[in-house]
Amino acid sequence: MPTPTRATISDLTETKTANRHLWFTLTRVTIVQIAATACVLALTALAPDVAADLGVGAYWIGYQVSFIYFAGLFASLSAGSLLAARSGEEIIALELVLLIVGLVLLATAMPVLMIIASILFGVAYGINNPASSVILQKITPSARRSLIFSLKQTGVPLGAVMANVFLPLLALWVAGWQMAILVLAIFPLGILVISIPHVRRDPKPAKQVKRGVLATALSEQRGVMANPALRTLAALGGLFSAMQLTVTAFAVVSLVEMGWSIPAAGLLGAALQIAGAMGRVGWGSAADRFGPFCILSFLGFTGGGLSLILYFQTALPVPALIIVFMGLGACASGWNGVFLAAIAKSVAPERVGAATGAILSYTFIGVMIGPSLFAASYYYLGSYPLCFALFALPGICGGLLGARRHLSSN
Repeated sequence: MPTPTRATISDLTETKTANRHLWFTLTRVTIVQIAATACVLALTALAPDVAADLGVGAYWIGYQVSFIYFAGLFASLSAGSLLAARSGEEIIALELVLLIVGLVLLATAMPVLMIIASILFGVAYGINNPASSVILQKITPSARRSLIFSLKQTGVPLGAVMANVFLPLLALWVAGWQMAILVLAIFPLGILVISIPHVRRDPKPAKQVKRGVLATALSEQRGVMANPALRTLAALGGLFSAMQLTVTAFAVVSLVEMGWSIPAAGLLGAALQIAGAMGRVGWGSAADRFGPFCILSFLGFTGGGLSLILYFQTALPVPALIIVFMGLGACASGWNGVFLAAIAKSVAPERVGAATGAILSYTFIGVMIGPSLFAASYYYLGSYPLCFALFALPGICGGLLGARRHLSSN
């Protein structure tokens, strides 16, 4: 048996150190994603209590979500300018500060300050993925990129569970939703303290010719449209986010309409989130082997097909209906990590953050338009099964686009 040389031992030590650094960084940015998602959903999770204190209907909370996503859209478009001047770690620290300030403003129960808080949440959410993509891109081996990015994206369903399960319980324990919101602020504050040393160590980007935010955003959009892979990803972001939000927004209410109890329907809704989290990891691993566009195409066709099956929702046996919804959750909510890794793979390393921000603007558009179109369709058609069948189109169109890009790149 050959004796290990000093060079071999040194290489092994460096590999172990790099792996530890990768997993520590991945854990940290995933926790940041959990915090951001929990903050964004905090008000919706406490909607009945908040609405009662403010003297408005619970449906008014929907406008707060609109403020968040509109702000997120513009923040995402501005990510290129921000990343040209600041490091990824600095932007993550800024995001955490915005979340903390937003939670404090939200807890005041003053409508004007709550609107400002929602805008801050949107900005924080819009800059999160571009910054974390820059950080992970530097330390992730290309052969594991889709898996690592997908693991980071499990923070979204985990954040949703944190908001929807723990915040209402916390509000009961601390006697009020406002105090629960303030307690939640301890979470991003703790992450900020841990992140400060990394901010100091992360080098700032090299100085570039300064351009205005609008000029930079337009330049990035031109870059997206000029690159076939990025152009496809922009379209997929809009289509798949619309598919995802329509499933998560209307699955539970459609089950209640067909006679399920609210607790039973809510339990299946939670199962959809779990399926999405598990799907993200599985699809990420598969994408590293078969290619991101191959897996994105598969998710589009499968998600669209399962949505089409829901045309027969009322006729399906309960076990079959559960399987269809779980499969749809795994596909409709499992694409994000593969998608972000595909962006990183399609551009030069120095452009990862800016390209991610530019393309995620289409994802925000899909988030805002998809559920609204579904609601309008239901208003005219009066049938959730028919609407689900109609909204198989985003998935199927995404499958076709992904397949075309996969075939052309091989």
